[in-house]
Amino acid sequence: MNNNIMNNVRAYSHTSPTSMNYFKITLLCSALLIACGGCATFEKQTPLTQFVNPYIGTGDHGHVFLGANVPFGLVQLGPSNIPQSWDWCSGYHISDSTIIGFSHMHLSGTGIGDLGDVNLMPAVGEVTLKRGTVPDYTTGLYSRFNRATEKVKAGYYAVHLDRYNVDVELTATKHVGFHKYTFPGTAGAKVIIDLDNGQCWDRPVEGMLVQENDTVVSGYRYSAGWARDQRIFFTAVFSKPVKRFLVSDSTESKPGNTLRAKRVYGQACFDMDAQEALYVKVALSPVSVENAKLNMQAELPGWDFAQTVKAADTAWNDELGKIIITAGDDRAKRIFYTALYHTMIAPSEFCDVNNDYRGADGKIYTNAPFKNYTTFSLWDTYRAAHPLMTLIHPEKMSDMVNTMLAIYQQQGKLPVWHLMGCETDCMVGNPGISVVADAVLKGYDGFDKALAYEAMKRSAMLDERGLKWMKQYGYIPYDKGEEEGLSKCMEYAIADWGIAQVAQAMGHTDDYSYFLKRSKAYSYYFDKETGFMRARSSDGKFKTPFNPFESVHRDNDYTEGNAWQYTWLVPHDVEGLIGLFGSKERFLQKLDSLFVAEGFMGEHASPDISGLIGQYAHGNEPSHHIIYMYPYAGQPWKTADKVREVLSVMYNDQPAGLSGNEDVGQMSAWYVLSSLGFYQVEPAGGKYIFGSPTIDKAVIKVQGGKTFTITATNNSADNKYIQQVLLNGQPYPHYYILFAAIAQGGTLEFIMGEEPV
Repeated sequence: MNNNIMNNVRAYSHTSPTSMNYFKITLLCSALLIACGGCATFEKQTPLTQFVNPYIGTGDHGHVFLGANVPFGLVQLGPSNIPQSWDWCSGYHISDSTIIGFSHMHLSGTGIGDLGDVNLMPAVGEVTLKRGTVPDYTTGLYSRFNRATEKVKAGYYAVHLDRYNVDVELTATKHVGFHKYTFPGTAGAKVIIDLDNGQCWDRPVEGMLVQENDTVVSGYRYSAGWARDQRIFFTAVFSKPVKRFLVSDSTESKPGNTLRAKRVYGQACFDMDAQEALYVKVALSPVSVENAKLNMQAELPGWDFAQTVKAADTAWNDELGKIIITAGDDRAKRIFYTALYHTMIAPSEFCDVNNDYRGADGKIYTNAPFKNYTTFSLWDTYRAAHPLMTLIHPEKMSDMVNTMLAIYQQQGKLPVWHLMGCETDCMVGNPGISVVADAVLKGYDGFDKALAYEAMKRSAMLDERGLKWMKQYGYIPYDKGEEEGLSKCMEYAIADWGIAQVAQAMGHTDDYSYFLKRSKAYSYYFDKETGFMRARSSDGKFKTPFNPFESVHRDNDYTEGNAWQYTWLVPHDVEGLIGLFGSKERFLQKLDSLFVAEGFMGEHASPDISGLIGQYAHGNEPSHHIIYMYPYAGQPWKTADKVREVLSVMYNDQPAGLSGNEDVGQMSAWYVLSSLGFYQVEPAGGKYIFGSPTIDKAVIKVQGGKTFTITATNNSADNKYIQQVLLNGQPYPHYYILFAAIAQGGTLEFIMGEEPV
């Protein structure tokens, strides 16, 4: 700092503290500017968590998690309502006013319910311990609440329990849930540890509670549900000594410090003064109680609740800050940043702070050289959530792929839909192949490429789930008893294309030819007379009768869809699909008709077929790429029309702000990418197709500390058509941009106008 500045400091040494503080701030900024030659300006970054509204998606069929967590954390700590129907998959629905407790693990946006593990409930007086069914209000383990008392933001949740007159506040670290309960003055205060209740499909197999001393209770919960063999260990520490501890197997409560049973409850009883706060820290581990204690010591050794809330907020701001947008109003920012928030609830870490984890084979792996993850909703997320992750989370890519390769080594194939160390085999195809292929083709490293190729190839060459018939016939005939065979085969073809691209890059010429041919399997189903994908028998005959609108849930050729939607499930070979129609004109005519066709899908159609524009179903993932097919046929302005319609109609900032299940980030990832102006159609390799940006400016932090800036000049509701594209200031002639161009940093400018080009 030069002498003139120092002299000015001395001159102000006797000014008021307020003036002096202001001067010091100004002085510091001036000094920093001088130090870098006046090369920088400093602007305070607005906390982005203020734009996150976790209620978005808690209504209608969104199924999102509501509660306290940090990005990609094992713990999702939030309220669990009394489960009532399919819309309670996450444990919470905006229409409900009951709470049976605050559990530490939830799913977000899935179509099946599970988890709800290690449920804590503050209570006062006698409580009948039973599973979460609706009893008389004066009995049972639940309370009503008034939503006016609820407060929720990223990393924090609060509510008042009417029945017990208890204020609840929650926050979390990656492995630890932190509870704050403010009781009325009472000698009957208690915290119930419920190892019985779970969400929907989840059922307890065995639980154990051990009171270790007057402030520590530990144990485990084993359960079976969607995850067939789920095991979670925990330790809970109270901020004041437990006066009396009771255990119960749900038949009667009795004093004791240990219980192992199928249905286990514990009651930690306290004498509480009026407005006295009781704090509880609950650490989880997929491995052991000892590791749960290690997680707590590493992440939350103290008792500063406010600081933990602040740290969670900081963690979310850091991740949300990977994309800084300029938008027209706060509503647009709320939708965008809540969507980005939803993409980072999962996959979640499924290991301890020392990287110990429980594998897909049930074995414990210690000190792994990578962080193990779970909750891979891959049939959904391979389409947009993982391609978004490759852009903004490069530091996580090696861990994600290494997790998948470990799963392959432990269960003999790449994950299909992996949950808590268990393969659910939910949905169809081999979506894990597309995710691994995408990482390889985008040049990511930190994992064994030879092993990755082996895992992809072997997963595709199994005989399970219809693959045997695909290898024999080139497609899956409907008369071989393979349910949803058409959809399975078309998804396998997508994955096979990814293997072919990796095989070509690695010099496996024969494999390239084999899998490229298999990737054309969709062509077997195309009926030129009707222009639809139709099921065929083993002798090549199309299935009759045929109704392109009909969809039969769970007994169908199509997975959660009909022929209108599945005719377009060829994201890896759009040119090949155009060729089947015979010309671009016929292709476009059929594609146009998708968005206006009206027909009855049948009384047994899947509820997942939602968010309809004609027969385009934005509420379900097989439709997500379809809008972006127009540029392949020379009509990009139609993509702009449809993208703007979907962004404005299918998303909003209200609880019913999603048109279908969030599906662990996929629905929101579509919004994030599309609002930026592009979407990855081909499942691997990084070819992002231009659409119509709604964000005026976005600065994306990409790998290597670089930034990629997107601007939309002259952008408005009317000026929705791209007139010209500039990449790094130079005219750019393509209707897409490659991942490599984004990853190396630079600028992309869309010049917008009101006339289709």
